[in-house]
Amino acid sequence: MTEKQQIKVDHTYQGKRIDHVLAQLNPEASRSQVQSWVKDGHVAVNGKPVKNNYKCQLDDLVEWQEPEPEDMSLEPENIPLDIRFEDEHLLVVNKPKGMVVHPAFGHEKGTLVNALLYHCDDLSGINGVNRPGIVHRIDKDTSGLLVVAKHDKAHERLSEQLMNKEIKRQYEAIVHGVISHELGTIDAPIGRDPNDRQKMAIVDEGKPAITHFSVVEKFNDYTHVSCELETGRTHQIRIHFKYINHPLVGDPKYGYRKTLDTDGQALHAKTLSFTHPINDEDMMITAEPPKIFLDSIEKIKRMT
Repeated sequence: MTEKQQIKVDHTYQGKRIDHVLAQLNPEASRSQVQSWVKDGHVAVNGKPVKNNYKCQLDDLVEWQEPEPEDMSLEPENIPLDIRFEDEHLLVVNKPKGMVVHPAFGHEKGTLVNALLYHCDDLSGINGVNRPGIVHRIDKDTSGLLVVAKHDKAHERLSEQLMNKEIKRQYEAIVHGVISHELGTIDAPIGRDPNDRQKMAIVDEGKPAITHFSVVEKFNDYTHVSCELETGRTHQIRIHFKYINHPLVGDPKYGYRKTLDTDGQALHAKTLSFTHPINDEDMMITAEPPKIFLDSIEKIKRMT
């Protein structure tokens, strides 16, 4: 089981169904998952189990604990990995566009975890058997750097750095439109889209989300930007740039229907900076964007 969480109901959630509230508070979980938590007794209001149609009252104490997903049969797969750093404690891998980070229903094979299991004898077990070694994630069609822990001590210390905002993650993206200013910060809370459970959105009751950005180069109808995450919400960069009316090029979920063919969003996790969890050495790993990203820049230049 994961760590128990709790909130005291305020006016934001007063009168709302418990499954709706939990879905907003747990944006990475589907509505059906949340409803199963309630049904299976993993949710309590004022110390007592409730049904999914329970409507929250002011000052209710809501407590819940997300159950671990059912174990999948993970198989090591001989998939090439672009490893940028490795020692006995961790590795930093440059994930290609199109690869899912860890197995889930519909993506049981061909994931980064399957490749890691073939490459490594040991991976940390803190995130459960379905996500061995995985400290943080990036989307399937986002390329770039991820740090992977080989044992629990390294994982704990890396997770602590992540929680304390000590791991710096710098991305590059291509967005629609010309951003008028050179620097900016987008500070807007992110949660599950109330109108589409398959999407995230800017919502008042969402979790805090902050993205800093700078302009790398401007073109007639596009802008190449560098972004640094202060928080790490699901789809954060994609949602934030949509929010300021500069959606990412190629983004099938949050972008324009008419866009460049970049095989998914033009987003790359370029630089990862952190303190080595065992020897305290300052680490900075960099991986340049993939060919499809660079080719898109050249195509835009020819259009300009």
